[in-house]
Amino acid sequence: MVVVTNRGVRMSATGPATNSDRHISIDAVRGFAVLGILLMNIVGMGLPSFAYIDPTYAGGATGADFWTWAVNNVLTDGKMRALFTMLFGASTVLIAGRAEGDRIGPVQTHYRRMLWLLVIGMVHAYLLWWGDILVTYALAGLVIFPFRKLSVRLLIAIGVGVLAALLGLNLFEAAELTRLHAAAVAPGASAAALKAWQDASQVVAPPLAMKAQEIAGFGGGFMDALRARAKVASLIQLILMPTGEIPEAIGQMFLGMALFRVGFFTLKWSTRAYLGTIAVGYLLAVPATAWIAWAIHRSGFEPLTLNRLEAWQQVSRPLIGLAHASVILLLVRGGSAPAVVNRLAAAGRMAFSNYLMTSIITTLVFCGFGLGLYGKLSRFQELAVVAGVWVFILVWSKPWLERFHYGPFEWAWRSLVRWSAQPFVRGRPAPAAAAV
Repeated sequence: MVVVTNRGVRMSATGPATNSDRHISIDAVRGFAVLGILLMNIVGMGLPSFAYIDPTYAGGATGADFWTWAVNNVLTDGKMRALFTMLFGASTVLIAGRAEGDRIGPVQTHYRRMLWLLVIGMVHAYLLWWGDILVTYALAGLVIFPFRKLSVRLLIAIGVGVLAALLGLNLFEAAELTRLHAAAVAPGASAAALKAWQDASQVVAPPLAMKAQEIAGFGGGFMDALRARAKVASLIQLILMPTGEIPEAIGQMFLGMALFRVGFFTLKWSTRAYLGTIAVGYLLAVPATAWIAWAIHRSGFEPLTLNRLEAWQQVSRPLIGLAHASVILLLVRGGSAPAVVNRLAAAGRMAFSNYLMTSIITTLVFCGFGLGLYGKLSRFQELAVVAGVWVFILVWSKPWLERFHYGPFEWAWRSLVRWSAQPFVRGRPAPAAAAV
């Protein structure tokens, strides 16, 4: 089996790793996910917010820009976030288990972690990146923890049930938007019908004035960017998060807890099972998602069509995300690319720091008080920024962990949870339960 040492990966035939050993398989998948998330986040970081959904809004929808949207829409949009979220659910079970017998115990450990994650997430959302996921994770984490010891079948049933209910809600809302639009364009439409559509249409087609305001805000000084970011962040947290992001995260976290319990993330599945997961994701879910992307493109990115068809991606996100994970897990199991695995694992061990550092870097790249590139790069051109951040993450994570027990933000988070400064510099032992 694969265990971790200070030098990275080695193969061991001596039996299972102890609880103090890290699961390098989890670290490597988490590292892959934190890199992949940037492929979609970069759109909202460097372009007006609605460009994340509709490429015709900003960033370009032809040539290389179209193909950048299409490939990301099929392979990464929501899929990397789903994978990252399932890993969060898995880590909830893992950390709770390692906190058994600890001074503050699993319950206090978890809820303290969620409290501080919520605080850090709010700061992150308003000062750095309006698309923050930490607040969602903190709130969803409050819900899932009491259920962590349910049977695997029940965890899966609840997770699938929550996601199915969310899909039903989104399809209902899409149908309601279509009804409101039909009523507004019908001959002799009433003033009430016109007003109802005008209010509702901002969900699928925000006014161009909003785009101009964001370009001016993020392209201005620090306070200009702060005001622009606060407007988008508050919209997401008050309207979109309660009915969309949080339920989806809860469903995916339940699946992640179940998958950890059955050994998916810890290499306990057979190679055949991982290959089967890859086949479902790549041979079934990817073509179905590609058809959705093609249908959206064929409609000319018509807002109602885009909104209705995108809802169905909730089905493919976990399947494609798990297919991606299975590729990484087989790579770890094979031991044939230790340099790649070690770099990914180091990035995953510092996923919290790398997630926040990505926001710091991109804020300085795009905002007016930095390089001022907001709204000036197309979708395809933004990939150069993605590549630069990837290089940074892969280069700095491993050397950092050779000198320190944790990433800087992991250390701060853990110290806040335990309300005492934790060992940081290598040479002083870190507590066994810290290997998360």
